[in-house]
Amino acid sequence: MGRGTSAVDHGGEARAEAGRARWAAAVEARTVIFTEGAVIERLRRDRRFELDPHAAHAPFIYTPRGQGALEDLWRGYAAPIRQAGFPVIVCAPTWRASPERLRRANLPDVATVSRDAVALLARWRSTCGDDGPPIFMGALLGCRGDAYRPEEALDARSAAEYHRPQAEALAEAGPDLLLASTLPAFSEALGLARALATTGRSYGLSFVLRPSGTLLDGSPLAEVVARIDDAVAPAPTFYLGGCVHPVHFERALAVAAASRPSVVDRLIGLQGNGSRKAPEELDGSRLLDADDPLAFADAMEGVRRRFGLRILGGCCGTDERHLAAAARRVRAGLAREASPD
Repeated sequence: MGRGTSAVDHGGEARAEAGRARWAAAVEARTVIFTEGAVIERLRRDRRFELDPHAAHAPFIYTPRGQGALEDLWRGYAAPIRQAGFPVIVCAPTWRASPERLRRANLPDVATVSRDAVALLARWRSTCGDDGPPIFMGALLGCRGDAYRPEEALDARSAAEYHRPQAEALAEAGPDLLLASTLPAFSEALGLARALATTGRSYGLSFVLRPSGTLLDGSPLAEVVARIDDAVAPAPTFYLGGCVHPVHFERALAVAAASRPSVVDRLIGLQGNGSRKAPEELDGSRLLDADDPLAFADAMEGVRRRFGLRILGGCCGTDERHLAAAARRVRAGLAREASPD
């Protein structure tokens, strides 16, 4: 794909609208949906590839080798999840593709990169066929600084200004949903929500959580969700936990629900780490630490069953084996729940 390629062709906008309608219907129906697992971490550990220090894997969309690496990862996650009977969210590689970071990486402007990233994802999705559960296209945003250092977070007003250009560019590129991922602090999450709300697209926020029921900056999870819902219109379509082991997430959500039970209706999913270590312990670690796939699957099903989670996926330490095992485990759990016995 050359730089500046359009994300839509003849009928492309109609396909984009149809994809967003399918996504809205799945959310309304409270369908269980899976997401991809670790992507950036797996590329970082693969010696064949080098992540850009500013834009991470965004430059991969501009080389055949990089495109192939992304498509292999997307295919590896989507195939077993769809075989288990679940829709799957696969995300364009735009987590570190803000205007500031793209300039530092000597990449094209944010409108071009957003369009080209979503176009690559759309082209790959078109090769997967229409049979089976749908593949939903997500587009990622991230905090300006280090996701594990809440002291680097922007204040709400600065965050809204900083993230709005990327939010608008990604919305224009035509994904099914937007996802601000791995957020450590309330202030920047609020600003991101304000930027995303202006796009008119379905969007979600994903927080890095402590077992004590707070974000990394110490903000109580239940309070964060309530304050964003009250302050932003339209409010996020959903909230997720991310970059946290299922066992720690279960504790965090239990604490939040004890103080504000309604949080369970809004925080509906988890992209779980394979490791039980704290985020700071995992940041930059050269050694992979993760549960085996079956233990991860059991932990994910346990928290799904307890809190009725509807969006499930992986983060650090997970690969296609973890997601395949989790999908099978959740399918079996849903079958038991549907059984009259």
